[in-house]
Amino acid sequence: MAPNVKRRERDNAAAQVIAEAFPSKVIDTLLADAKAGGTPIDGVDGLLNQMTKAVLERALQAEMTDHLGYESGDPSGHGTGNSRNGLSVKTVSTRNGPVEIEVPRDRNSTFEPVIVPKRARRIGNLDDTILSLYSRGMTTRDIEAHLAEVYGVEASRELISNVTDVVVDEIKTWQSRPLDEVYPIMYVDGIRLRVKDNGVVSTKVAYLAIGVDIDGRKHALGCWIQDSEGAKFWQKVLA
Repeated sequence: MAPNVKRRERDNAAAQVIAEAFPSKVIDTLLADAKAGGTPIDGVDGLLNQMTKAVLERALQAEMTDHLGYESGDPSGHGTGNSRNGLSVKTVSTRNGPVEIEVPRDRNSTFEPVIVPKRARRIGNLDDTILSLYSRGMTTRDIEAHLAEVYGVEASRELISNVTDVVVDEIKTWQSRPLDEVYPIMYVDGIRLRVKDNGVVSTKVAYLAIGVDIDGRKHALGCWIQDSEGAKFWQKVLA
């Protein structure tokens, strides 16, 4: 199963747990209490982070119960060969900031949580946030500073580079893909873009080549970024 599909399944599972754990009346009460106590909604110390912690820990306990086959303290668990073995503390990064959660352990060390997998330090599609910032021309240094300032997340440049390398690999695969021998219709054009490069904003031109195959489907055949617009560039490409 693809990593993105697994991640969506984990997100859907987490959303389901939230829906079950916090009915509308409970959420209304939490919001009212937060407002009365001066607790912010978002941010590292905000209500959303507290709710995230509560939901994740409840989901992990539910997963442990499913793994062992009995509730905590249930006498039916005696003699089963495995049991709960305390808690370990780990910090995971979310879009609302870092959250410290308690993860249950089992004596046989066979528990494999789904909501927060072993060794996972990021949840809530933080990778998507990094890729979104990267696609907008932000450098790894800019992304690192943005995540720390807005989300309170300490993401190393090595981590950011590892995430963005996935995009580079996808681009290389796309560039080397086989093309049809014939495209009855071709569209060639350019669009002027404001691009930030090494901290400097300038205007560049993205040249696009779109081909229509014999079944009428459009395909992006190529995209080239140049400093200026002109017919000489297309002459070189088409030649």
